[in-house]
Amino acid sequence: MRLLLVEDDAVIAHELVLRWERHQWTVEAVGTLQAADAALAHRAVDLVVLDLGLPDGDGLRWLAQLRRTDRKTPVLVLTARDRVVDRVEGLRTGADDYLVKPFAVEELDARVEVLTRRAQRTREDCVQYGRLSWFGNEGRVDIAGQPLVLLPREFEVLGLLVRRAPRLVPKRALIDALAERNLELSDSAAEVYVSRLRRKLTGSGLAIRTLRGFGYVLEAEALP
Repeated sequence: MRLLLVEDDAVIAHELVLRWERHQWTVEAVGTLQAADAALAHRAVDLVVLDLGLPDGDGLRWLAQLRRTDRKTPVLVLTARDRVVDRVEGLRTGADDYLVKPFAVEELDARVEVLTRRAQRTREDCVQYGRLSWFGNEGRVDIAGQPLVLLPREFEVLGLLVRRAPRLVPKRALIDALAERNLELSDSAAEVYVSRLRRKLTGSGLAIRTLRGFGYVLEAEALP
């Protein structure tokens, strides 16, 4: 687990880093919003733990900016602002959780674990490849942020292809996987759904290539 701790109190930051490293979590601690931006520009993290009163700005404003470009990375606000209105504003701005100082470290650990588990499940259910985003739980596919309208079986076939892209999906594996979902699909029907998907992916920067006798590969094309 990789955490980014944005906290200007050196004592709190030091104690949390020592504690979390004993949990074998990788922690990067920074004391300013500028340093937080630099850290996120270099590597992805599983969770941001964010203080609000920082030397170079307000953490909530920074969070609002983060959410314009990143809606997935979980953020836990850790602050002395304890009014109900502050908590509501923090959650509405984009925080996934809000914990007031002083706090019990055991509770903080538990909240960190819950948020990272939830984010992991979300990542497993959301698959991105090229300009395509496939959302399993929502039954939704986006191309460059625009919805792609699919029938249920088309959605399932595309999900199988995108989860293995750019590797080969044997036709038999595709048919067997759909059969496990109680979707009876013959060899010829599989070809029909792949053909429909090809038409719907036209102009998307993605293409389904057939390797005759083997199966199908979802590939990212070079866009002009």
